Amino acid sequence: MIQLVAFLGNFGKEYSDTRHNAAWLFESSLAFSDKIDWQKKFKSDFAAVDFFTAALWLKNCGLIKERKDGSLPVPDNAPSKLYFMKPLTYMNLSGDAIGEAARFYKIPAQDILVVHDEIELPIGTVSLKFGGGLGGHNGLRSAKAVLGTADFFRLRFGVGKPADGNIADYVLGSFTPDEKIILSQIFVQAANLFAKVLTCKDANTLIPEWGKRKLLASNGK
Repeated sequence: MIQLVAFLGNFGKEYSDTRHNAAWLFESSLAFSDKIDWQKKFKSDFAAVDFFTAALWLKNCGLIKERKDGSLPVPDNAPSKLYFMKPLTYMNLSGDAIGEAARFYKIPAQDILVVHDEIELPIGTVSLKFGGGLGGHNGLRSAKAVLGTADFFRLRFGVGKPADGNIADYVLGSFTPDEKIILSQIFVQAANLFAKVLTCKDANTLIPEWGKRKLLASNGK
């Protein structure tokens, strides 16, 4: 099961609304975001949350439902804690922060979920993926280099490609007003997927449905 969630992005006001910060924008949109007690640790904003506390947050937000007996839908192999982090190393060195936390808590790569922007997917698309190519994403490259493998889960938010091919300027550019509307709408649906990933015995079972899910057309209709 997932033990560590890393939301990739760049810190600083000038980057707050940029495409590269789609994961941070998603985190801040979560209904329980204000309950996360962030601390400075592992070169990141870092939080350790009791798993049952996190599951209760998800239930209270309507993202998961109780079983018929009133218990939370928590698998037998659930970890005692969930760890959330937002690396403060800038995107290209995200792996430094992820690696420090993974080593300290002895978390294998396959129990890590990296949330990030994805230029290979159009805006309005959300994708759950395990392993595979990195799509030229420097944050993922850094994570692979430090972890020694690309075999970790990714929750990808499509941001589309630039018309002129200038990737760096594009991902460091701000979302347009229309794109922000699209994001606000798909984040609501993506939160349900996020909850399933965190409470699922094996997140691989979700990939057939969520391997590349277009939640909203790029024109917002």
